[in-house]
Amino acid sequence: MTEPTESGPRRDMDDKLPRALWVRLIIYVAVGHLFAAFVYLLFTLGAQNQ
Repeated sequence: MTEPTESGPRRDMDDKLPRALWVRLIIYVAVGHLFAAFVYLLFTLGAQNQ
């Protein structure tokens, strides 16, 4: 025998992430890259002034 599968809106919600989570994820990745670029810039400028 096979198990019954869920169908309908509940299954759709489990298969994809909410839009707000994607927006937050993109913002965190963008801010993280900007912060890393700023730190890299500080180290680059600091190395040139030695």
